[in-house]
Amino acid sequence: MTKQNDSLARCVLFVAFEGMGLLDLTGPLTVFWSASRFMEQQGDHGYIRHTVSLDGGPIVTVEGVTIDTVPISRFNAAEIDTIVIPGALEMEPTLADRRLVDWLAINAVRARRTASVCAGAFLLAEAGLLDGRRAVTHWASCELLGQRYQSLTVEPDAIFIQDGPIWTSAGVSAGIDLALALVQEDGGRNIAMQVARQLVIYLKRPGGQSQFSELLQSQTMSSTTFEKLHLWISNNLSKDHLNVDLLAEHVGMSPRNFARSYKAKTGRTPAKAVEMFRLEAARRLLEDTEDGVDRIARRCGFGDEERMRVTFQRHLAISPRDYRRRFSIHALTAATNEGLDT
Repeated sequence: MTKQNDSLARCVLFVAFEGMGLLDLTGPLTVFWSASRFMEQQGDHGYIRHTVSLDGGPIVTVEGVTIDTVPISRFNAAEIDTIVIPGALEMEPTLADRRLVDWLAINAVRARRTASVCAGAFLLAEAGLLDGRRAVTHWASCELLGQRYQSLTVEPDAIFIQDGPIWTSAGVSAGIDLALALVQEDGGRNIAMQVARQLVIYLKRPGGQSQFSELLQSQTMSSTTFEKLHLWISNNLSKDHLNVDLLAEHVGMSPRNFARSYKAKTGRTPAKAVEMFRLEAARRLLEDTEDGVDRIARRCGFGDEERMRVTFQRHLAISPRDYRRRFSIHALTAATNEGLDT
């Protein structure tokens, strides 16, 4: 195998800062490292990867792991291909450091592309890179991102989004999906599939796939008040009549009081909540099983395929059958094997 020529390799900068998330940085870094190995085998020079920080030296992640970095100023005159910005649980100290914000604003313009992982989108927005663009971040921070930076459009359900040279991704592991998409853009689908196989991950979850669990979101919004009810609903979706009367009886409340209390605590009506639980259950069965679509519709309480189709179209803008073709584990496995055989 030919040794990589750094002068011809694509320069990728991973920008580290105190308190950042470890996987936000190491997930994409590992994808680019793996891709370089496969690219070199095909005569491509791959990527030269640098972990940088404002002053260089050790950077401590939020998990307590110390990472060695080089000064970011070393690359002021370098040709930069890609900049990757990780996120952190607490972004305010980093956003307040104008040195990093200003560096990013200047250097992202001369880089071919700039990407953020999770809350790293806040740093891109602070530097003005998301003005007039679509973006995503961790689902729990999407509302705050949109409120704080009103010149951008937040798409909270996406795994990752590309808008011109700017890429943003959802929480933590979505940075791996984003990195695979960047690699595929450079090296093609076969390289991305080889990386995915080596790292034992899906080739990629398409950017439009929902990033969070309905059950998890409901538990987060309502604390423990209706937690047992949500678990009961998820285990009884095949029941035909999960109406307000039945749900109220299950929690020992009058229907009127239950409906009012539920809406106040979760932000949606009981009927809408049941519909969303059914939708998520159907999605999982379409992804993970080979059960017939009509059987899944009955199993999830839709009654028939047509009613499930209408629900999928309304919320996901796709039919159940098309959803299965795009997102099922069997389809992804077949596509990966097909690509590896070519």
